[in-house]
Amino acid sequence: MIEYLIGVDGGGTGTRVRVVRAASDARNEGPHGAGPLLALGHGGPSGLMHGVEQAWSAVLEALNAAFSSAGLVRPALEKMAIGLGLAGVNNKQWAADFSAKNPGFGDAVVETDAFTTLVGAHQGRPGVIIAIGTGSVGEVLTTDGKRREVGGWGFPASDEAGGAWLGMRAVTHAQQVLDGRAPGSDFARALIHFCERGCATHFDSHRDSMFAWLAGASQTSYARLAPIVVSYAESDPAARQIMLEAGQEVARIAAALDPSGQLPVALCGGLAAHLREYLPAPLLALVVKPHADAAAGALRLIDERLKGKKTC
Repeated sequence: MIEYLIGVDGGGTGTRVRVVRAASDARNEGPHGAGPLLALGHGGPSGLMHGVEQAWSAVLEALNAAFSSAGLVRPALEKMAIGLGLAGVNNKQWAADFSAKNPGFGDAVVETDAFTTLVGAHQGRPGVIIAIGTGSVGEVLTTDGKRREVGGWGFPASDEAGGAWLGMRAVTHAQQVLDGRAPGSDFARALIHFCERGCATHFDSHRDSMFAWLAGASQTSYARLAPIVVSYAESDPAARQIMLEAGQEVARIAAALDPSGQLPVALCGGLAAHLREYLPAPLLALVVKPHADAAAGALRLIDERLKGKKTC
């Protein structure tokens, strides 16, 4: 018997889970359709680009943290049903490998993090979401029930406006400053200092330090530069230009998802709030506040799956 439902939002930087008790009747249902929220947990990255074993390890880490935070002993996995919205699920082979490695959950739904974000943001109703975190992706649920995704091709070729994308453009600016192609600034010095601190070996040359940092830089490494871009955007022209370009990329994603511009658009993810002021006005007029997050959307999907089984 399923005692708990788990909703997972797994990306390239971290994993968040929501834990609820399986509702015994409709009177006990929470806003996502299952029981009231019991616990939250956090873990390392579980995007499938990091590998299937790493993904499951991060999910279990976050799950254990959630039960611990609630002062509860985690039950056996077969007593839990889990909904997972993960970055990288649109790679069918990765998704199949991940599902095959289920460590023992009683039931599971595996979806893209874009779709669970959409379900959470609009409570299963038609709308557009653009999720902007370490990466970026957009998805639409149309009024006739069709789904379509834009972006989400992955780092480094896609993920426009996401944290890693911002970081890569910031590093390019820092390189141009080191070369003398762009004027120095507090913004550039902050970027260079960050890269130097990320090197295992001390170098006397800024240029050597930059080369060393680049040699080991990952998607997550670049995304960690995004807060520097955000913090300097109000005072530094180069940082502001990066953010304005990100806003234009978000607008292009939205226009591709809903050319008519009629559906509500929810911006989700850790960078969403920071990008609002850099969005073109026509898009900003369509933006609405998300009802809930991707983990809540994943909870809704696993709850609907279990209810569907009961009616069969």
